Amino acid sequence: MKLGVYLDGSTPDSFVAHARRAEDAGLESVWVGDHLITASPRMDSIVALTAAAAATTRVKVGFGVLVAALRPTAWVAKQIATLQALSGNRVLLGIGTGGDAHGELGWRAAGVPFAERGKRTTAMLEVLPDLVAGRPATVDGVEFALAPGAEMPPLIIGSGPGLLRRVARFGDEWFPAFSAPAWIGEQRARLAEFAAEYDRPVPGITVGVSLAVGKLPDSVLDAQVRSLTGYGMSEEQAREALVTGSPAEVAERLAVYADAGVHRIAAMPFAGDRGEQIDLLGEVAGLLR
Repeated sequence: MKLGVYLDGSTPDSFVAHARRAEDAGLESVWVGDHLITASPRMDSIVALTAAAAATTRVKVGFGVLVAALRPTAWVAKQIATLQALSGNRVLLGIGTGGDAHGELGWRAAGVPFAERGKRTTAMLEVLPDLVAGRPATVDGVEFALAPGAEMPPLIIGSGPGLLRRVARFGDEWFPAFSAPAWIGEQRARLAEFAAEYDRPVPGITVGVSLAVGKLPDSVLDAQVRSLTGYGMSEEQAREALVTGSPAEVAERLAVYADAGVHRIAAMPFAGDRGEQIDLLGEVAGLLR
């Protein structure tokens, strides 16, 4: 089981330091989300991960996930190829359509119809591997190639169960978030069926998990449960998906994901100091090896 951590994209003063701290703690990867406009401040994911890659030498840099359709296809490919080359092939390219939880404002500000986000994402996925690699591709009727090309990063597609065909068609991995192991195991069987239809390998699974290592008050746990219900989960589902406890208890909970077919956890700490949580996750990673 590989273990990574989300960095706090709202705190530029500690972002790079926390990326280094995650590398020193032995974590496999660091992750950021991607939103143009949210209720809280949020740095641009591509620029932030470039800074993280420049400040580290080993840890992988992951998009969890890049809302690529907010941007022109050619620019996304150019920036990903550049980041992949500059980082020494350490990019984990998570791509998603963006959900309803953050609303339409960012899309309207970018001049992109919210209702077209799925169609635009699929169209981008069709050409992105060729464009990143420097091979010719056609976008909106224009054929071109970008240079220099780079090794295409693993393509990790975020989606709910209704869009598993997109994952099976394009993805190297599936990226569900806030999901319990039993549910993931059920969906993995469906994903395998779709992959067989496309004559492709069954995608691996990276899961975003909301967790807190160490003791925390019930009020903090209850607040996080309320937060997760904003993503369409019931209170029961939210409580089942949360992972809390000592490093040993968290490692035991995360190991259950491995039994469901998950090979990487992208941890989303929701309580305590982020730096301390990174150190504690380093202990968890050691127990999972």
